[in-house]
Amino acid sequence: MQNNYSAPVKGHYTLKNVRLETGFIEDETGVTGTKADLFCVEIKDGKIAKVSANNPQSADAIDAKGLLMLPAFRDMHVHLDKTLYGLPWQALSPKRRTVEDMIAYEQEIIPELLKTSVERAEQLIDLLLNYGTTFARTHFNVDTTSGLRSLENLEKALENKKETFRAELVAFPQHGLYYTDSPPLMKDAAQLDCVAFVGGLDPYSIDKNIEKTIDFTVQLAIDNQKGIDIHLHDGGKEGIRTIEYLIGQTLKNPQLQGKTYVSHAFALAQLSTKEEQEIAEKLAEAKVGIVSSIPFRNKMAMPIPTLVKHGVEVLIGNDNIQDYWSTFGTGNMLQKANLIAELYGWETEFELSRTLKFATKNLVPLDDTGVQQWPKAGDEADIILVNANCSAEAVARMAQTIALAHKGNLYWKTDKMNPYFQIIA
Repeated sequence: MQNNYSAPVKGHYTLKNVRLETGFIEDETGVTGTKADLFCVEIKDGKIAKVSANNPQSADAIDAKGLLMLPAFRDMHVHLDKTLYGLPWQALSPKRRTVEDMIAYEQEIIPELLKTSVERAEQLIDLLLNYGTTFARTHFNVDTTSGLRSLENLEKALENKKETFRAELVAFPQHGLYYTDSPPLMKDAAQLDCVAFVGGLDPYSIDKNIEKTIDFTVQLAIDNQKGIDIHLHDGGKEGIRTIEYLIGQTLKNPQLQGKTYVSHAFALAQLSTKEEQEIAEKLAEAKVGIVSSIPFRNKMAMPIPTLVKHGVEVLIGNDNIQDYWSTFGTGNMLQKANLIAELYGWETEFELSRTLKFATKNLVPLDDTGVQQWPKAGDEADIILVNANCSAEAVARMAQTIALAHKGNLYWKTDKMNPYFQIIA
């Protein structure tokens, strides 16, 4: 793992002095705080084997020092295969303003970037791990310039990081299905066992035919038992028409419901309140999810509260992390949750605790009534320990990850600037 984590503790062990949330504190105004107590957590064979009363005197247990245990974070939209992270600083170029500009630029630089993409993908994974993320949905380029070489290199990086990190893969025609002749390559990629989703890019503005592009993608997913996750930057009526057409195809093919997503979906940010509600109801009926990086440039405000209210699955990711598509991006999923809370005014104890779900793919320690639902015996031991008293504080203060476990393998940070660095497992 990266240099600022210790060697792992593996196998069967117990953590003591683990802080877990146990319920809400309430008065006549509602939730005013969160109850938490210290417990012992036994981990065995990559799972949580038992949660029991704390035994601070246990000489055999690893001392968690009162740190709060949370589910490890999940980045649900990132591009691990192409990044400038690990290379000298480079801000976004003013010369490239459109998706077409970026496609042309990629066709120039990808052959050179592929020479070091394994190492840079590993560095980006290390960055995510530093912030407590142990899982990602990552898109990889399928394009006529590089074929499937982006996938080949990404798989090497993931293999090298398999002890600490895992990912589900989306075959993504970054240069368009028909803008470049990518259907044959997409068919090859979709047949691979390692691929979980097939993607698409702006069926209207790039491929010039919404129905043709969506129909191909839907059939490809059905034929290969994959999910769908398309990139949609198109705004206005054509962006909405694309979403509605995909909804229609998903309703016709129930096997795709719950497995179909629209990433970005900027057109949703341009709707009236009534239109937001109408499209949210349609998305919920078809079980089509939205994946967002929570953009806020140009006064854009994605209707996340409306989508959540109507039961639409909303997933969050970093997308571009300091690459040639975007100058920004930290890799910190807790920062994303913090941003969501600030943008939508979710600042009470209850609201902040619910916002954590955007960093964990909808898993939070307490349910909406304050009943503890995590961790339980049998849960995967993909956890983090943070310097906070509760989920709400972790989101509001973007609490630092002190330790993490992936498949039960436990790592402590060793940074000497960290007050917990002397913890020895």
